[in-house]
Amino acid sequence: MYSPQIILSALTPLNSMSTLLQIANADRNLSSLIKGLKAADLEDSLNEHGPFTIFAPINLAFGKLASGSFEDLLKPGNKTTLSGILTYHVLPAKKMLKDFRNGQTLVTVNGKEVSVTVSDGEVRINGAKILARDRQGSNGVIHSIDAVNIPAE
Repeated sequence: MYSPQIILSALTPLNSMSTLLQIANADRNLSSLIKGLKAADLEDSLNEHGPFTIFAPINLAFGKLASGSFEDLLKPGNKTTLSGILTYHVLPAKKMLKDFRNGQTLVTVNGKEVSVTVSDGEVRINGAKILARDRQGSNGVIHSIDAVNIPAE
């Protein structure tokens, strides 16, 4: 027998019961991110309980990378590097826009820190501006950003 929550989840379009992966899959502006998540075998992680905060680079952000570099990252031999970059965009906690403070540093899933800058109502993560914000799912929240953050070696 199915629980009412499972039935509602199956019938309800994207809402707070959707996982972060479902939300990202439904956003055509995040299709490059989805390609990267598939290539790095990180899709299942975004369906886990969380909570997570994802700083999701939009397609144009991947386009700002050096010519051909994203395509190279998608190759099987670069899976570890790609995974490191993508997990640098994920926090192991739920952070809404109102939770970010100027000068704050946050530890990402890959263990490296990102810095927060708040100025004139804009929030930036390592310089990447948060565009769409506070898109909540059952296992966290997604904030779209305008750049791909690359962790320091």
